[in-house]
Amino acid sequence: MSEVLVGLGSKGSETIIGLTKEALDKAIKEKGASANIGFAETNYYLPLINALLKIEVKTLGDCLEVWKQAQGLNNNQAASNGFNLAALGGVLNKGMATLFCEEILACLGKDHSGFLSDTLLRALGIQLVDGRIAGIAVILGKAKDDDSAVQLIRDFQARSIVSILVGNVNGDSFKKQLERKNVEMGLENYIVPLGDEYLAAIYAANWAVRAPLMYGGLKSGQWKEILNYTKEKVPAFIVLLGHVDEVIVATGLGVLAMGFPIITDLDVPQLGKIDTTLYEALVTEKDYKKLAGKCIEVRGLKVKVSHLDIPVPYAAAFEGERVRKEQLYVEFGGKGGDAFEYLYTKGLDEIEDGKIEIIGPDIDKLEPAKKSMPLAIIVEVAGRKMQKDFEPILERQIHRFVNYAMGIMHVGQRDMNWIRVSQDAYNKGFRLRHLGVILHAMLHQEYSAIVDKIQVKLYTKKEDLEKLSAAAVKAYNERDERLSGMTDESVDTFYSCLLCQSFAPNHVCIITPERLGLCGAYSWLDAKASFEIMPTGPNQPIVKGAASDNRLGQWKNIDDFVFTKSNKTVEKVSMYSLMDSPQSSCGCFECIVAIVPEANGVMIVHRDYSGMTPCGMTFTTLAGSVGGGVQTPGFLGVGKLYIASKKFISAEGGLKRVVWMPKELKELLAEKLKKRQIELGIPGLLDKIADETVATNLDDLLAFLNKVKHPAVEMDSVI
Repeated sequence: MSEVLVGLGSKGSETIIGLTKEALDKAIKEKGASANIGFAETNYYLPLINALLKIEVKTLGDCLEVWKQAQGLNNNQAASNGFNLAALGGVLNKGMATLFCEEILACLGKDHSGFLSDTLLRALGIQLVDGRIAGIAVILGKAKDDDSAVQLIRDFQARSIVSILVGNVNGDSFKKQLERKNVEMGLENYIVPLGDEYLAAIYAANWAVRAPLMYGGLKSGQWKEILNYTKEKVPAFIVLLGHVDEVIVATGLGVLAMGFPIITDLDVPQLGKIDTTLYEALVTEKDYKKLAGKCIEVRGLKVKVSHLDIPVPYAAAFEGERVRKEQLYVEFGGKGGDAFEYLYTKGLDEIEDGKIEIIGPDIDKLEPAKKSMPLAIIVEVAGRKMQKDFEPILERQIHRFVNYAMGIMHVGQRDMNWIRVSQDAYNKGFRLRHLGVILHAMLHQEYSAIVDKIQVKLYTKKEDLEKLSAAAVKAYNERDERLSGMTDESVDTFYSCLLCQSFAPNHVCIITPERLGLCGAYSWLDAKASFEIMPTGPNQPIVKGAASDNRLGQWKNIDDFVFTKSNKTVEKVSMYSLMDSPQSSCGCFECIVAIVPEANGVMIVHRDYSGMTPCGMTFTTLAGSVGGGVQTPGFLGVGKLYIASKKFISAEGGLKRVVWMPKELKELLAEKLKKRQIELGIPGLLDKIADETVATNLDDLLAFLNKVKHPAVEMDSVI
């Protein structure tokens, strides 16, 4: 490493260490060493410090201990748990000392708005492992001009890379540049501003370091394994623009220690591959048109770029975009009018591949002052391997594929859909035909193994919709009836899902007709279709064979598969039990089921609930006990819809064991749970399940359960 970088980094680390001591001395003088400190919505205290130094920072006094260890690291003295980086002669220790102190400084500050919660990381987990998010760009500073900022952000969006914005140059920032160009920001648009101060970069670092703890099954203090995980599995990199100083260099040394390369538009000494990075560590690229490509190359990312013959940008980054009333050109469905979408199978000789028909006026014929039109999207597919059961799976993709177009919003499905086209998209030339172009191209791209031909018909006359909707509704009802009749006993094959092993290497999901994946995104039919499409992919068929325990839901073939694919860490799994060899969890779960032994039942909490639960833990705290691919009897990560399944912890009594869940979750599943309570012969069960309006502690919960005579009170012991 060049003497210039070492010199600047050394000055920067000394500066940050000094500032941290001053801030700590002041805080301790004002509040005392025992004063509590921490970030909200995390189970990992100060995550970077907890992960790498194994120190749970709870008070200002704890911070002082960390500061002493950081000072030692800055002088190349190993931390108390042995943390010590030999790469580049130990200079990276200065970088890590800087990051530890910056985490303390950020926590001492009053504004924690840039801190990224555990819940957010878990919610993004499935998008990271399935490729919808291909990488994470931490952009420091500002682009050379506003147009270059937009160019870079669109290039990242087109490659499904999330951009995290930090810092400013002389009061101007990348965020302000995008705002001046009216670029919509937010996680749903893959653009996340953390703060205009460079210190906010620590929030990206302490977010990244939680991935190995949540998904990798690693424990705090396993610093070698954690840093190897961030290097190998967390697809992040730094884009340094417009400004550098000694503190940024010191921070950069810490970032390099975590395995994240730095790509910059500045004239700085270049640095090739080092022990902690996969490829080059520090690279200059001044041409903004080449910058995104250089970042992908240096980090070694695998990205898919969809080039479609449409006049607007197209990428997963635009999936969460909203077209608001003031931006609207035309809408279909929703409150604005009639609309539905329907995909079905025809014979190979009945379809002309690529044919797109518009029956009725296009949107450029919209009458002045009108903002809505009827629309029926009819997609006809044919394929030698196409099956009727795959129709609803492909039909659901209409939502995703249409949303990938910038300026087009799609909500809902079937005959409850709602589509909006923005004024900007219309002005760029977007017309109804382009919906057909999108669906034809993307269904071929993702489902070519089962679909050989696709044609699309778009109807915009109300009388046509009235004639066609009856067949669509009939098909919807038949599908629902067919799917609702599927049981675990009615099939001889279950499916695995190993998608999350890129983050949680020992986790194996087993998906059955009555138990979807814990992320909530994959049903048995989804897994079956996935296997047909990609026979060597993450969803593999497992012939059940004879059951070894029907009550628990155990099969020798399933156990053998799980043992092998979990790297021989999980010997046995019960599909229907919470207490005996429950299925492991990766960290992407929608809900957590947790035993409440005092109530002889279980509680369920979903990740959108941030309040306290009767077991004395929030979702975030509970999640720390469940993920990482380990089995934890009494705790289980599940998908929301599994709660209404007949097989839901049936070995322990099923829904009758549920004594508490958040009000929002009860309302979300109300219709399904009401149906289930009738099947159980307990018509008032849902009302007997407590929520946060009646109990958030154990005493209030027990009082409520006894008052309403909840069935769990009289059941056999759950333990």
